[in-house]
Amino acid sequence: MPYIFQKTWSDRIADLFIYITLAIFGLATLFPIYYVFVVAVTPYSEVLRNGGFLLVPRKFTMEAFEAILSSNTVPKALGITTMVTAIGTSLNLMVTTLLAYPLSKKYLPGRNAVLLAIVFTMLFSGGLIPTFLTVKATGLMNSIWALIIPGLVSTFNLLIMKTYFESLPSEVEEAAKIDGCGDASTLLKIVLPLSMPIIATLGLFYGVNHWNAYFNGIMYLNDRDLYPLQVVLRNMIVTPSVSQELAVPQSQLSALPPESIKMATVVVAIIPVIAVYPFLQKYFIKGMMLGAVKG
Repeated sequence: MPYIFQKTWSDRIADLFIYITLAIFGLATLFPIYYVFVVAVTPYSEVLRNGGFLLVPRKFTMEAFEAILSSNTVPKALGITTMVTAIGTSLNLMVTTLLAYPLSKKYLPGRNAVLLAIVFTMLFSGGLIPTFLTVKATGLMNSIWALIIPGLVSTFNLLIMKTYFESLPSEVEEAAKIDGCGDASTLLKIVLPLSMPIIATLGLFYGVNHWNAYFNGIMYLNDRDLYPLQVVLRNMIVTPSVSQELAVPQSQLSALPPESIKMATVVVAIIPVIAVYPFLQKYFIKGMMLGAVKG
């Protein structure tokens, strides 16, 4: 006869407390997103009448979105951000994989010395000024490569991927080599198809990092035509005139509050990440657990 676990009153009270705590944290996490969306779609008259925010707006408008998408600045910045995210994430995954796979082989000569050097950079970085001088000396200034090359490999992600490769059964690779596969074909045909959870997880890490990055754009870019979306959003917040940042006449935005313009830009910036995450969630937990269990 199967054992049926009977919850006591103390168990049920503990479960209720956990559910309430999780619900509070969930609402606290979702409220900023809801606030941004509501302010972006609330008409100006409703904003003025209710002091800037309505919990449930009675009218909706898309004027703020039409204003930012009709300007040349936001669509161009969105294109730059999309291009940097796509190219940067692809290069990140390729270089991280090519470094992690050989380092996962314990018979590799000099493996420990290379790992020690990599971990050293994780603890002691060069600093802001040496990094800036390196980017300037290599001619990357004022190009989109300045947003990609300096962060081409994350030490943390590299160690996670190396650990994941070490967790794969060695018998699978040995069988592939008996069938005539070399190291490159074993990696491409055997290891990578088995590594989709960790590749999807690290791809999400790298992709979100590129999408939200603004500091490198401020440091290394002078050409406004190369500004990514986060830099444009940051400039809209710190500059007194939104129309100046969007490069449109003030009369075109006179019917819209600056806060609605800013919040609409935030919504445009966060929607792609929110849309992609559900498709990668099934790989996310599996990839993190498998990459972290074995030390």
